[in-house]
Amino acid sequence: MDTLQVIQTRHSIGKVKAEIVPRGVIEKLLNAAVQAPNHYKVRPWRFVVLTGSGRSQLGEIMAQSMKARFPQLSEEALAKERTKPLRSPALIAVGVDKPSDSKVLEIENICAVAAACENILLAAQALGLAAQWRTGDAVRDRDVKRFLGFDEDQHVIAFLYIGYPDAVPEAAPRPGFEDRTVWME
Repeated sequence: MDTLQVIQTRHSIGKVKAEIVPRGVIEKLLNAAVQAPNHYKVRPWRFVVLTGSGRSQLGEIMAQSMKARFPQLSEEALAKERTKPLRSPALIAVGVDKPSDSKVLEIENICAVAAACENILLAAQALGLAAQWRTGDAVRDRDVKRFLGFDEDQHVIAFLYIGYPDAVPEAAPRPGFEDRTVWME
């Protein structure tokens, strides 16, 4: 599949098989991620790969944190939160380093890490994997960040769910660029 075909056919796939994604395949995704451009070559991305029981541990932290914020929540709602990381056999939490040099702008780091996430999604598509980028309250939660090894003021911009597709939904047509483009000649 050529690059343009990968870009044009990539879409989120949420239904995946329980089949384990081998570490070597995940490493290919991470290698694709770090090819993203980044200003001043600061490499501002941080990846935490959760597989096996690591996903259950994350789910427990997510549920405990939610219960602390919303004590009235039902056990059913907490159970649903607990199972979110189990949606796929591999989950990559993606964080952004804070600038350590005054010439580096935080937005540039965020954009570089977003480009790294897109590289993972495109590489997953090229390798026949299903991938989905998710966020939600958990990416801003201090307990979740602490569990993942991030500082409280660090941005977590993605939970990338990775697996083998169980069913590939029909791709919905995507809007074009025309209504979002101005040509200045």
